[in-house]
Amino acid sequence: MINVNTNKKIPDRRAINLFRSKIIRWFDKNKRNYPWRETQDPFRVLIAEMMLRRTKADQVKEVYERLLKEYPDVEALAKADSKELEKILYPLGLKWRIPAFGLIAKEVREKYYCKVPETREELTALPGVGEYVAGAVLSTAYNRKEQIVDSNIVRLFRRYFGIKTSKEGRRDKHVIEMSKIYVSGRNPRKANLAILDFTALVCTPRKPDCEKCPLRKRCHYALSCS
Repeated sequence: MINVNTNKKIPDRRAINLFRSKIIRWFDKNKRNYPWRETQDPFRVLIAEMMLRRTKADQVKEVYERLLKEYPDVEALAKADSKELEKILYPLGLKWRIPAFGLIAKEVREKYYCKVPETREELTALPGVGEYVAGAVLSTAYNRKEQIVDSNIVRLFRRYFGIKTSKEGRRDKHVIEMSKIYVSGRNPRKANLAILDFTALVCTPRKPDCEKCPLRKRCHYALSCS
């Protein structure tokens, strides 16, 4: 029986490591394949992560490939016409984020000589890049031990460990610290991709697939529902 954490204290590191190992084992057999996962080019990873904000991965694939066919690197994107960019990115919705693509490319070209920066501080200073996108780029492209926290990960932590979170759980200090512990082992790139796929395919918002979940024997949510 899992120990229920009914406050905002961080679960035992061993429990987080066990949780991580089971998710990675699941990922080895069930991972999703997308073109941005076939590269560790920081520019291409950054573009993908900007597109994936509040947008499902399957919607992003075609737009991602079209954009990079037209603008394959930082220099090309920095020179792109804003109206042409809007035409390509329009299917993703969220029109407010479209200008960020050109602005990011121009800043990376001018300030970092076309090389995507390698620190969270520098990345979050780019137009439209927040903590999540910065962490995703650092772990996916550079294989750094950098945490990512979104609402899906918060939900998984809350269900499995029985922790309490605020409404904006992704900003909670104890949730961020848990994510840091989670990604502190070997191959942080794989660990973060694994938890993203797990929350998308198994521990879903409305109907989690508890019957097929490898975490169910220690999951507070599954045990409370049984």
